[in-house]
Amino acid sequence: MSIQRTPQSWGRFPRVKPNAVLPVYWRHEVPQLDTLEKSILPYAYGRSYGDSCLNEGGISLDVSNLRHFISFDEEQGLLRCEAGVSLAEVLELAVPRGWFLPVTPGTKFVSVGGAIANDVHGKNHHKGGTFGCHVTQFELLRSDGTRLICSLDQNSELFQATIGGLGLTGVILWAEFRLKRIHNPYIQMDSIRFSSLDEYRQLAEESDKDFEYTVSWVVCLGNDKELGRGLFSRGNHDTTQSMPSNTQGKHLPLAVPFDFPSITLNRLTIRAFNLAYYNKQREKYVHKLTHYDPFFYPLDAIHAWNRMYGKRGFFQYQFVIPFEGGYEAMKEIMQEINRSGEGSFLTVLKSFGDVRSPGMLSFPRPGLTLALDFANHGTHTLRLLDRLDAMVNAAGGLIYPAKDARMHPEDFQRYFPRWKEFEQYMDPQFSSSFWRRVTQPAAQ
Repeated sequence: MSIQRTPQSWGRFPRVKPNAVLPVYWRHEVPQLDTLEKSILPYAYGRSYGDSCLNEGGISLDVSNLRHFISFDEEQGLLRCEAGVSLAEVLELAVPRGWFLPVTPGTKFVSVGGAIANDVHGKNHHKGGTFGCHVTQFELLRSDGTRLICSLDQNSELFQATIGGLGLTGVILWAEFRLKRIHNPYIQMDSIRFSSLDEYRQLAEESDKDFEYTVSWVVCLGNDKELGRGLFSRGNHDTTQSMPSNTQGKHLPLAVPFDFPSITLNRLTIRAFNLAYYNKQREKYVHKLTHYDPFFYPLDAIHAWNRMYGKRGFFQYQFVIPFEGGYEAMKEIMQEINRSGEGSFLTVLKSFGDVRSPGMLSFPRPGLTLALDFANHGTHTLRLLDRLDAMVNAAGGLIYPAKDARMHPEDFQRYFPRWKEFEQYMDPQFSSSFWRRVTQPAAQ
């Protein structure tokens, strides 16, 4: 089904309109792109938070209809599918056959093409790297009609530019990637309360050795005692039982039916949520067997949860800072957020490993990464984010483009010094609101 609405990002900011939405139904029958008079950008499900999936005044090329599986080698775990296939659909196919995604972000409602274009990461970066590390090849359609098979051995420069290339090198028609062998759909997980960033550090260093998946929820709004405490989750795929007949998790029919008033998420309500969430686990340590769905995708159980932030939307802000000096810098950043009163409803802290991505503009690198959600309160929120930018920069860190809606061009160009090299591999007819924002001012 083609998109019947104006494409928007998950953060719902900025709100921009393309000149047209052009659906693609068959990978062998793509419209002649070089006849279009406006710039082009592929769009599937709009789960990027900022404007990297938006193309104001241009053509939004709807590829969400490219949802066919092409081949699956069940012995090797090698899957080939069209770029509009969602990670949810991959899981539905693969899990009953004893395979799982090699890397997954916090939602399964993203396309395979989007996972490549944003080179997504997950809870196992320290073990598995990014999604792009597991891509073996894909077919890339350029606006002049050329179709190229890209891999590390064939058209390798375009392969590296497309992974993490934000959809700017052409249209990915299909992709092939390796899955991970599993015994069943369950995760053996631990949930551990920690009282400070120092305790988180100890848990992370211990857990990264023996656990494939690690992540934590952390408090960055409250008094000195509350700040920096949280719940640390770690897990491995269960190996104690064989594949059950029913491998799908329980889907809760929850939804946010309307936009919440803008005052709903404020310092008081966010602090109350933080207190309740932290205290939901009374014990220091809890071990349990859980289905993969609530472990990896807790927010997917709530349809349209972005409406909680109201019509003005929200800013997702994710950064990574090096381990050296990183914990001291993280404490200062959390203190700055706390002083601002701009509480983050969901704050996720994780450690990245040193697995390198083939992507030219890939975001993850060794260090601490923090992802925050800030309701859009206009100038006050933007000023806070500018102050956080300065602190991230001082710590030698960088910001994630796929979740950005307001990064300054000088920062982007410093974070990704290969951006000029990348431009050589961009399709000349492709562009995005994000790319124009972070590159054009410097060229004037």
